[in-house]
Amino acid sequence: MSDELKHECAVALVVLKKDGEYYRNKYGASDYGGVKLSLLLEKQHNRGQDGAGAAIIMANPEAGAVPYQIFKSASATPLADVLGMLTKRSIAATGFGRVFLGHLRYATFGKNEESFCHPFVHASSELEHTLLLAGNFNLTNAAELFESFKRQHCFPTSRADGYLITELIAHELEKNFNISSAVSNVLKDADGAWTLIGTTADGTVFATRDPHGIRPGYYYDADDVLAVASERPAIQAAFDVSPEAVKELPPDAILIVSPNGDVKISKLRPDITADPRPCSFERIYFSRANDADICRERKALGAALVPQILAAANAPMERIFFSYIPNSARIAFYGLLEKLFSDSTLKHTTPRFGEIAVKDAKFRTFIADAAARREFYKHVYDVTYGLVNEDDTLVVMDDSIVRGNTMKNAIIPMLSRLGPKRIVIVSSAPPIRYPDCYGIDMSTLGELVAFRALVNLLDGERIPRAKRVAEGDALAGVGTGNGEQELRNALAENNPLAALYARFTEEEHCREIARLLTPPGIKAEVAVVYQSIENLHKALSPVPRSPFPVPRIGDWYFTGDYPTPGGYKVLHQAILNYLNKNSERSY
Repeated sequence: MSDELKHECAVALVVLKKDGEYYRNKYGASDYGGVKLSLLLEKQHNRGQDGAGAAIIMANPEAGAVPYQIFKSASATPLADVLGMLTKRSIAATGFGRVFLGHLRYATFGKNEESFCHPFVHASSELEHTLLLAGNFNLTNAAELFESFKRQHCFPTSRADGYLITELIAHELEKNFNISSAVSNVLKDADGAWTLIGTTADGTVFATRDPHGIRPGYYYDADDVLAVASERPAIQAAFDVSPEAVKELPPDAILIVSPNGDVKISKLRPDITADPRPCSFERIYFSRANDADICRERKALGAALVPQILAAANAPMERIFFSYIPNSARIAFYGLLEKLFSDSTLKHTTPRFGEIAVKDAKFRTFIADAAARREFYKHVYDVTYGLVNEDDTLVVMDDSIVRGNTMKNAIIPMLSRLGPKRIVIVSSAPPIRYPDCYGIDMSTLGELVAFRALVNLLDGERIPRAKRVAEGDALAGVGTGNGEQELRNALAENNPLAALYARFTEEEHCREIARLLTPPGIKAEVAVVYQSIENLHKALSPVPRSPFPVPRIGDWYFTGDYPTPGGYKVLHQAILNYLNKNSERSY
């Protein structure tokens, strides 16, 4: 993804089922749990950039001693800080840790400071009521839950959703010692997406997912250890096990490990039935591609785009050069190449391809002058010169185009320096037309280039009519000249944007997006190709190795088909914010 986009947190949990002597004898490790937690966090490092935290629940704590240890950091190197603290703790060898809880924070909201880092803690004089909680989640109704908590004669000291969920569950625990009932009573009123892991100070551990399984969660259960993480490959790497050994935590289920190591999985709310709607962005972009299923699906996404790419390139194969940017698009690009090389109609022509640009991770500039800063911005990527010829069509694959800022201000100017006649930008994902409220920082409609294109198409006056006629746009003059009024009129619908998007063909929408992404002064013609919704569903469904049927992948970013009522509430608020020129979040 070329745009900088804050996204998913990660959870990690290790529960040791034996005593400390067992792990020293079998594995030669005095801190087996800490080592495994460190591996789970390190292998999910891409999911957390703003903060990190870990906690250890001690086995058989004695009165007069703190039953748990907490490590947090919100520095520039948070994970390194936390892992260093864990290492120092193991050297100190202050008792045997039984439960190891970890979290990587990628903030979509809230300050970047330690108080916002997980795990959150509710301390009590009773071990059964002392709760530590971490999660990968986002709620659409946190404000309503805050007010509900106040009505219970409680005094919340923060509006942070992690703090709030911790306090709500702890409040229920004080009324009911059953952890499953306490979690169920709180989450029945929550709207959003979550994978939560938690533990009480007596060593009762739980993990749970939202009813639609939007956020990912996996577990590994062996005779001597149980582990939970946001990604399957992290568990495989940490414990050296096969994909089949790592199970997916079913939606709306709760996994509980008792203090003596017994494991039980049950439905959290037996009266609730909800179709799984796992997030498609997990599979397109967020999750690491060293998961065999994720790799297969991304290659399928790339292969599906071949007919559209060749049509948009509109050039002989020998005059097309194929590449990708950024690195997260590499696997989809491999799928594109495999399809090209297996096409019998191309057997006499070898496709030309290569790595055209590499992001310079060390590139920094503190120049204050805006014009000079824009010039430096064009050089964020190192370009490979000499591969593209002057009359070539350059095809570059991205995994998704969200806001288009980096594409317009850095990537396309950089590509144009190579001198191609045409630049075709390819997205392995469909156009992102709707805001997200389940964990990804896409709550402001006006930032989405696909939405801006829609408004322009509705408001024909924003695009000079002569220019549109010259480009052969069949819709020249069709715009009402008042796109914002059409948005207001559509607010009566549950999905106000669906009918408006449907008024224009995919080709018309892509052409306007390409116009928005083209910087002034670019000589090359710019075209944009997006994945189709139909091919997205073919590539991502059915989800392999899932213990439950997945009738639909979560595609609300592209279709507005939200899995919860809160999604539609956020969509309406996002439209109102846009119309009122309000840049605040829509939830």
